[in-house]
Amino acid sequence: MSVEVAPPSVRETVRAYVGLTKPRIIELLLVTTLPTMVVAQRGIPDLWLVMATLIGGTLAAGGANTINSWADRDIDEQMHRTSHRPLPRHAVSPANALRFGILLGALAFVWLALAVNLLSALLATAALLFYVFVYTLGLKRRTVQNIVIGGAAGCVPVLVGWSAVTGEVGLPALVLFAIVFAWTPPHFWALAMKYSDDYARAGVPMLPVVAGPKETARQILLYTILLVSVTLLFGPVGGMGPLYLMAALVLGGIFICYAVRLLRHQTERLAMRTFRYSITYLGLLFTAMAADAIIIG
Repeated sequence: MSVEVAPPSVRETVRAYVGLTKPRIIELLLVTTLPTMVVAQRGIPDLWLVMATLIGGTLAAGGANTINSWADRDIDEQMHRTSHRPLPRHAVSPANALRFGILLGALAFVWLALAVNLLSALLATAALLFYVFVYTLGLKRRTVQNIVIGGAAGCVPVLVGWSAVTGEVGLPALVLFAIVFAWTPPHFWALAMKYSDDYARAGVPMLPVVAGPKETARQILLYTILLVSVTLLFGPVGGMGPLYLMAALVLGGIFICYAVRLLRHQTERLAMRTFRYSITYLGLLFTAMAADAIIIG
């Protein structure tokens, strides 16, 4: 005797579609966008422009993450960390997920082009296409450098924020891009150290799987040193004052200490502490950047 399964409620369906967009990743992207707009404006930007840019950025990132979820649904089923996501749970059909991702990406372009400017729309769409075709479909399953190269997509929101205010991409915006680019490997590799068994099971050549925890920790330290160097470079390039420079030194010094400890002891506990600090670090660094720009003007 078959047992009828009740169809999902509207609330469950909405929650599943929101889950496809990976909201926590979107939060990280927006953390860099808003302060970048403040720095570009050298003060508080127009509220409508801020809201329009953040809405467009959310749509673009949500579209990219949704298509990524569609492409990686077989991997997600094999990994404990991701097995609860909507597609592995069959809460959304793959076809509907793909349609939803494409729709979000198209809406992002139209919204940004009409409400912000064409350059910001093109940059956000380029990031989506890069994340889907270069990282997800091209690199993730083929090379240990997947997150290094593919991470460039997550750096584009600072360019979108800068171009929304100025109408162009200047040198300071490129240095901001470099900051997020250098931050991504130590941030993600620390998490990958915790879940290396998951990635090995799914056949994804993340650095901890291919090179082991010792080499991964060494690379995390090297990229963290590079990251701190680039943040200090942004001081003169971005016209920052002592508040930002002090924050960059202190926050960066703490990050390096985490990386050194991880190199000495490659434990999952230290890896996750490093991962969590990397999130705090990025938020505080960009907050200090915005505060400095408002104070100096």
